[in-house]
Amino acid sequence: MPVIRLGLAQINPVVGDISGNTALCLDAVSEAAGQGAQLIVLPEMIITGYPIEDLALRNSFQAASEKAVADLARQIDDAGFGECVVLVGYLRTAGGTNLSDLGTPDGKSKNSAAVIHRGAVVAHYDKHHLPNYGVFDEYRYFVPGTESLVVRAFNVDIAIAICEDLWQEGGSVARVRDLECGLLAVLNGSPFERDKDDVRLELVQRRARETNSVLAYVNMVGGQDELVFDGDSIVVTPNGEILARTVQFESTIAVFDVELPMATGHADVVLDSTLTQETVEISGIVTDRLDWQAEVYGALVLGLRDYVNKNGFRSVLLGLSGGIDSAFVAALACDALGADRVFGVSMPSEYSSAHSKSDATDTAKRLGINIRTVEIAPMIDAYLNSLGLTGLAEENLQARVRGTTLMGISNQENHLVLATGNKSELSVGYSTIYGDAVGGFAPIKDVPKVDVWELSRWRNRIALERGEVPPIPESSITKPPSAELRPGQLDSDSLPDYDELDAVLYLYVELDKSATEIIAAGFDAEMVTRTLGLTDGAEYKRRQYPPGTKVSRRAFGRDRRLPMTNKWKESR
Repeated sequence: MPVIRLGLAQINPVVGDISGNTALCLDAVSEAAGQGAQLIVLPEMIITGYPIEDLALRNSFQAASEKAVADLARQIDDAGFGECVVLVGYLRTAGGTNLSDLGTPDGKSKNSAAVIHRGAVVAHYDKHHLPNYGVFDEYRYFVPGTESLVVRAFNVDIAIAICEDLWQEGGSVARVRDLECGLLAVLNGSPFERDKDDVRLELVQRRARETNSVLAYVNMVGGQDELVFDGDSIVVTPNGEILARTVQFESTIAVFDVELPMATGHADVVLDSTLTQETVEISGIVTDRLDWQAEVYGALVLGLRDYVNKNGFRSVLLGLSGGIDSAFVAALACDALGADRVFGVSMPSEYSSAHSKSDATDTAKRLGINIRTVEIAPMIDAYLNSLGLTGLAEENLQARVRGTTLMGISNQENHLVLATGNKSELSVGYSTIYGDAVGGFAPIKDVPKVDVWELSRWRNRIALERGEVPPIPESSITKPPSAELRPGQLDSDSLPDYDELDAVLYLYVELDKSATEIIAAGFDAEMVTRTLGLTDGAEYKRRQYPPGTKVSRRAFGRDRRLPMTNKWKESR
């Protein structure tokens, strides 16, 4: 049977940077071909970056994508790698491949895979199955394409699919099985969710068995707004054995040899390709999976790093309260950007405890970041003297003065402000609009409070294993959480215990369970009713919260949205 040297290009694009992404693709092809790769697979929509949202509607953007793929084909040939067969994801116009036919009256276009050989785009496959869920509501942008494309190259039949096609029954998967293809190459832009890599592997193995083919699943890597693509590219045999699996959250070019059956069935495109056998065989590397803490932390680091760097921010700024959330975000920011790009501000009021001030300073010292102290009491007094605020309005004023202080420093010094709220607080509205909710990015907005504690303990353990100083003060982890907006205030004064609260929120937010179902699971009825009411009532606050990295199955804003004007209430 033929042995093909396969190259998987797990790379990190930037949406809209078509020339930069094309250069990344050329570099990846050159690296893989330099190691003898004959078939090189790049991710879905890698030329444009992904997801492109309303950019897909612009004829100029469509034209630039198609031109870039044609240019890439010529550049690969000019570099001496024209005999390689390269599969690359791009945006193709619904009007066709001729530049004179670009665009259609309805503005729709196609998520496509180009087949590049000998300096030209010799064929393309248009994504057939399109998702209709929170992450990519693509029906507005893309028109469905063909059910599959089978290319014969190197005496092997290679079927092509794109991302969501693999998750659907029938269609391209059925055709691959019927045509007895030796290899199914799947181009992906599959975003990270906690525990998704196990589901992903099981799906890839199942489809390989169903199609009786080697399946190569190639995924992009990198942060794009609120999404993180984790890579985790996988190749399995027809019986589900893992031949190769790449690292998560890192760009990499994987090259190895795969034995495939001789072509026997139908092929849509037959390439005059030569197969040069290498004398030294390269085996695939199977990377160990990360535990959930390392996986989620890696996603948070990459999401923050790419949002900051891809958008051209020089540095980040955050309030250091001495609490667990700000300490964790500070550590996360240092891991993502380096301590020299992270700036902290301590903003004590008359209600700030001594340990909160010392913990904030300790956090900065452990991380090696710049910290300044801004006393907010005089500013609060000025507002109170002018407005006469009392009670909750006075408490929230403290948060708003802190928010104004951070945004003022940001405006003056060109820092990106990081909001430090977690998913539990966002769920029940335990945040102040224009106060602690200000900022340009919210790194942990999709991380429940109990996970913030667990991830903090994990990060400190990792530091100790490396012989480093733990970045997060132990007292920030162990002390009862408090907003410190009035004397002796604790979160537990107004919220249930976080272990219980997060368990209820998981059932309601992630799984859409009703109040009756949650109560039946053993939770106190009054607590459930109150928690669900707070969650529903806080939708207007969440709509005004900064973007932040998605790590769960259902992140607020992107996957879960309620009407802000809404009279439906969950009843027991």
